[in-house]
Parts: sequence; C-alpha cells; structure tokens
Amino acid sequence: MLAGIDIGGTKTAFALGERQGDEIAASWRRATEPTQDASADLLRMADDVRTLLEEAGLAPGELEAVGVSAAGPLDPGQGVLLEPPNLPWHRAPVVGVLSQALGCPVFLDNDANAAALAEWLYGAGRGTRHMVYLTMSTGVGAGLVLDGRIHRGVACSAGEVGHVPVVWDGEPCSCGMRGCLEAYVGGAAWTRRLVEHTPPSSRVAALTPAGATPRPEQVVLAAREGDAFALSELARFNDYLARGIVQVAFTLAPELVVLGTIPTAAGEALCLDPVREQVHARLWPVIGDGLRIEASGLGESLPDYAGLSVAREGLARS
Repeated sequence: MLAGIDIGGTKTAFALGERQGDEIAASWRRATEPTQDASADLLRMADDVRTLLEEAGLAPGELEAVGVSAAGPLDPGQGVLLEPPNLPWHRAPVVGVLSQALGCPVFLDNDANAAALAEWLYGAGRGTRHMVYLTMSTGVGAGLVLDGRIHRGVACSAGEVGHVPVVWDGEPCSCGMRGCLEAYVGGAAWTRRLVEHTPPSSRVAALTPAGATPRPEQVVLAAREGDAFALSELARFNDYLARGIVQVAFTLAPELVVLGTIPTAAGEALCLDPVREQVHARLWPVIGDGLRIEASGLGESLPDYAGLSVAREGLARS
C-alpha cells in the first residue's frame, strides 16, 4: 500500500492506493493549518496517515512508501522543503521526519511534477511517452514527462513555462521580469487585471459576490451566458496560452499537452478548441499533426493522485 500527501497552502490531501492499480483505497482532506514548527506539523501529517490506514483496516507495516507533493522550492535529494511560498517553514525536513515516523521510504517532489506524474500514470496522459502538464492556477508551471520519465533539470527547476516571455517588455510578472506567460494567463495576474478592467455593467460584475473582486471563475460563467466582456477576456487568455504552448511544442515536441484548472473549467468550446486552432496553425506539421491538447483527466481528484504518483515513481527509481 502507498500513501500520498499533497501539501497545499490552505488544504492538505491524504490518500491511500495500491502500487499497481488505479483505485483510491481511502482519502480525506483537511485545512493545512501550518505553524512555525515544521517538524511538529509533519508529525501531525504522519498521524493523519496512520489514522487513514486504521480506517481502511490496514496495519502501519503494510505501508510500502509515502509520496509528498508540495510547492517548491525544494531539494528532493535531501528531502527538504526549502522556502515554500505559502507556508511559514524554512528547510522543512519532510523526508527525514515522515520516514522515521512511518517506518518506510518517503519521496518528495514539487507539485507541478507530481501533477504531471498523476496525469501520466492515472489520467489524460496514460499511454504517452512525451507529455507536458501545465498548471494553470494562481501561477503557471509545468511538469515534463519526456521519454517516459519525469524531467527535473538543474536544481529541479525544469518546467518554468510560466516565465517564458510571450511579449517583450510586456506586463510585469511576480518573478520580477516582464512579459512572462504567467503575467497574462496566471490566475493572480488575471484577477488583478479584472479588478481594473471589469465594466460595472458586465455580467462578470453581476456574478461577482458583493464585496469580492472579480475572478476568472466569473469570467467563465459569464462567457457561457454570452457576455461580450467575458468572451473578449477569454479570447485574450486563449491567445496568450497558445503562444506559450507553441514555444513548448517547438522545444519539446510532446505527444500531449494537458491543461489544468482554468482551461478545464472553461471547456472545449470556450478554451480548448480555440487554443488548439491557434497552436496548430503555428506549428510545423511534423510537430503539430501528432500533438493533442486536452483538459485534465483527473479534475478534482488530482491532489489525491499527486502524492501517490510521487511514491510510485520514487519506488520505481529506487
């Protein structure tokens, strides 16, 4: 039996699954509730895993490995989460604490790699050898499966697709540069734009709860109703996303690009079909003819499979 832990800034997901097979044996989620004491927080997560095993009728000795997915920066070799952006931890000894507490191997990887592994092993990417998964939430990143293996690069920093420039000297990005893909299609950047540009008379404004700021979710809902402003915003999003995918495709020549979050929510007609059309119009046939662009196959279940995928891939490597 494998256990997976997906540590998010607000929620942590726990799951159990067999080393072979697709079914989640047990899962649950809770608020992350971090403290300044990373080791204490990690020991609480070990207790959560033991509780899940007990509820599934399993003994702790049946646990083969644990996989942990978390936002970087991190050092998988040392098993340390360095300075997570949404947690008050510094050099959190994830692997050391959890492996000692649970008595089994523990593997750590960043959330983009874990999501890519999950889609590749269990979701839309099954059966491929060259796949890119684009995380499209607050920021933009990528997990790369190349020739049937996750590609991490120097300092585990491969896949920073969100910081590929799509406009020279364009919009400022949170990374300090300008014109990055993330500055145009990242959820945080798009939300800032909507605050400044949403017309009070638009359906986007009407769908935004009182006292809240408009977000991409309201754009998608309003676009489904035919709101002109929402449709123009989605067209802008699709255009910049296509520019990023074209660069990825020419660089890596994958069989499949899987898109998460915003494109998955927007669906085929509003996002995926227009993006496919723009991407394929700008690629050489030898690269574009075999390229598929699909929504996430796991959807809301992705966090449950992310940690399990890290455990499964870690055991395979070791």
